[in-house]
Amino acid sequence: MTTSSIEQRVAKVIADVLKVAPDRIVNGARIKEDLGADSLDQVSLMMDLEREFEGSISDKDAQKAATVGDIVALITALAAAKPSARENAVSAMS
Repeated sequence: MTTSSIEQRVAKVIADVLKVAPDRIVNGARIKEDLGADSLDQVSLMMDLEREFEGSISDKDAQKAATVGDIVALITALAAAKPSARENAVSAMS
């Protein structure tokens, strides 16, 4: 999964959850201050990101994610830590 595809998918989830125009979703945009998320929005956003990327985001990591760029970095790290489908298939064959 490339950083570009992660950025696009993150932006789509943010736009859907926060009902903001895609052109406002840039790496430096602050989730609360610039995009208008309240605490409930932030929880919904993290839950939707977990579903989209099939992973788990800790509460500690979620609280640290203040900008779109922070979220992209978090998801990139999550994707890197997750075993690939190929690795799972090889493991199952062993």
